[in-house]
Amino acid sequence: MSKSATRQADEHSCQMDSDELQADKHSGRRGLTEVLQTASNDPSYKPPCRTTVTNKISKMYDGEKKNKLEILVEDSPNCVAITGDHWTSAGNHSYLGVTGHFIDGEWNLNSFALTVMKTETRHFADKCAEQFLKVANDWGIENKISTIGTDSAANMLAAMRALPYEHIACNAHILQRTITVCLDGSGFVGVLAKCRKIVGHFKQSPASTTELNQQQVALGQKSEQLIQDVPTRWNSTLAMVSRLLRNREAVQATLDQQNNHRLVMPSEAEWGKLQRLEVLLEPCRYVTELLGGEAYISCSVVLPAFRHLDRVMDITDEDPAYVVKFKNAFQRDLAARRADANETWFKLATALDPRFKDLKCLPREKRDQVWTSLENMLQAAEPRRAATLQPSTEDDEPAQKKRRSTLLLGSDSDSEEDGMESGELQRYRAEPSISIDDCPLQWWYAHSGAYEKLSALARKYLASPATSVPCERLFSLAGHIVQKKRAALLPENVTKLVCLSDWLKKKK
Repeated sequence: MSKSATRQADEHSCQMDSDELQADKHSGRRGLTEVLQTASNDPSYKPPCRTTVTNKISKMYDGEKKNKLEILVEDSPNCVAITGDHWTSAGNHSYLGVTGHFIDGEWNLNSFALTVMKTETRHFADKCAEQFLKVANDWGIENKISTIGTDSAANMLAAMRALPYEHIACNAHILQRTITVCLDGSGFVGVLAKCRKIVGHFKQSPASTTELNQQQVALGQKSEQLIQDVPTRWNSTLAMVSRLLRNREAVQATLDQQNNHRLVMPSEAEWGKLQRLEVLLEPCRYVTELLGGEAYISCSVVLPAFRHLDRVMDITDEDPAYVVKFKNAFQRDLAARRADANETWFKLATALDPRFKDLKCLPREKRDQVWTSLENMLQAAEPRRAATLQPSTEDDEPAQKKRRSTLLLGSDSDSEEDGMESGELQRYRAEPSISIDDCPLQWWYAHSGAYEKLSALARKYLASPATSVPCERLFSLAGHIVQKKRAALLPENVTKLVCLSDWLKKKK
């Protein structure tokens, strides 16, 4: 397109933006028509009508869903993990979002939306169970589902008990809930209240924000706004504290110029508290983001990650009383919330990940139990396919807390090679562990021929996400589509638009 045509298209685009403020609801469409005519150099071009666009979207949705169904039938070897959660749209309608995850024959991790379906009933446990079964039947995976990942809401836990599938509680929800509860009764309450008032002062006053930006520039710092923490937004307290610590001088200088506020700045001791809190919460942010990924294996990282947090929360002689109180509360609350987690699944997934198969994140007595479970599953798989197996049900007592230096090197003890496993398992245990930077799926792609039955178990246990974050991402996408101006979208159109957007985005 020529420069003059580009300039004309830009002008029409700006006109469209200004037309949003006018009462004529058709002005935006006229502006779009002018932009397209200029871009195509065809004054006679007319964009398709609403009916045509709706029909094309429906055909695209049907075509893409057919492709996804074929992938699930051909590439998912009887093991599909799903995650699910409920979401309320801008029109105050309730939707159930479900995502599917599996490892295909080429050892690629696949993840995509299955549905965002409107729900008419209250979220009682029996209704939630019925909704999950409906989605499974619609996609023909009712006999392939290995795990369902949800949050730890009481109705979801009850629904999972009514279903014949393994349940994976969202580890990110568990961790963030622990942080929120422990902060409420900690020695950080007073200084955090001061921080919220300071941030609120600047958030409510554009003039104060402008003065703060000027002070930041004068001090050679990056011009940035302060962040207010929100109880339901993960890691927002850490973000607020870190931003305040980084802009301490600029905030102080700005408030010194203002005489009409009643804010009280933190004392030196309280600034020290904030620095200690930042050190405590930063590993939690790292673990939350690490476990929330869906483009890589996360289920096998749960136990090493939480062992790393155990090390961070170990009490030292230098810790003041308020830090000791926070660490003790954190350890107790997290252990209680994880008591009902599917530890068996995490242990097997960790053992089947060549990065962590030394199981140093577990005490020695726990390691033998994991290898025994795998050996029993391999022996039971002799007369049938390993993919149809169910995990063994062993007592999953909380692992003993030991000092761990890093996420990987979580123990100073050597991995045990005791036991009399035969065949595949013995050879697998003799393999050297790979680096944390290496991809376990690539390792299994290269070694699956040598471990036929064990690789089937790896494909099953490594595919499950450690969190329900994939659904949260799906809802973020849905929020951009079902805006206030589009709150009246039909439920079937919401399903098509959200799923199609997710599928096309992941095809790029």
